[in-house]
Amino acid sequence: MPRLLRVLSLLGLLLMAQDAAATKLRLVGDAWPPFTDSNLVNGGLATDIVSTALTRAGYTTEFEQVPWARALLGVGEGRYDVLVDAWFNHERTLIGEFSNEYWVNRVRFLKRKDSPIIFDTLQALHPYPVAVVRGYAYSTAFDNDPYLQKVPVHTFSMALQMLAAGRVSLAVEDEYVARYNLSREKQQVRDSVEFLPKSLIENSLHILVSLKNPDHAEIVASFDREIAAMKADGSYDRLFREHGL
Repeated sequence: MPRLLRVLSLLGLLLMAQDAAATKLRLVGDAWPPFTDSNLVNGGLATDIVSTALTRAGYTTEFEQVPWARALLGVGEGRYDVLVDAWFNHERTLIGEFSNEYWVNRVRFLKRKDSPIIFDTLQALHPYPVAVVRGYAYSTAFDNDPYLQKVPVHTFSMALQMLAAGRVSLAVEDEYVARYNLSREKQQVRDSVEFLPKSLIENSLHILVSLKNPDHAEIVASFDREIAAMKADGSYDRLFREHGL
């Protein structure tokens, strides 16, 4: 009998290990500090919020940082389960299921301080080259305007440097991300650019769960439930304070 109990215990441990492996989610994001960055504490604010909520829901997670276009492709192909920081656009619903919003990004333009550009409508910006991060979705109107002169770049830091050098007239980014990047640029860059007063849009931030994962609906529902619980118990706000935001 003791031997049988040992065998049953071993089988139980093996089944538990298999269950744990089955609930491990592969998170992905690009370098988008302070929200996502493998060099920041717990991978940045958004990564921390998402992994905390999913852990509370009973999943284990691992985070990989790759360029944005590769992250989207990986979610579409099922190599990653969860994109941790996605703005909504309809095209992305073809590869993943969106959660409810867990943050709102205020997207703003930057210009050189000596530039006379005024932003009241997108049409007013048609004469000016705008640096945009390759693969990002900003707003439906902005993304679909064929007359805007969009100049794709790999990172927002590159956009800032091009703006300061006069190679583009505008750059566009979430305000927190822009301020984070500006604080790390040379003084010459920081002193030469400024925000336009009017925001392009306020974008809701979501996770995007790959449709290739058969449990995508359950993962989204669990995440939404835990985010609501974190807001109710104060742990959501505590993460913002811990990340200095």
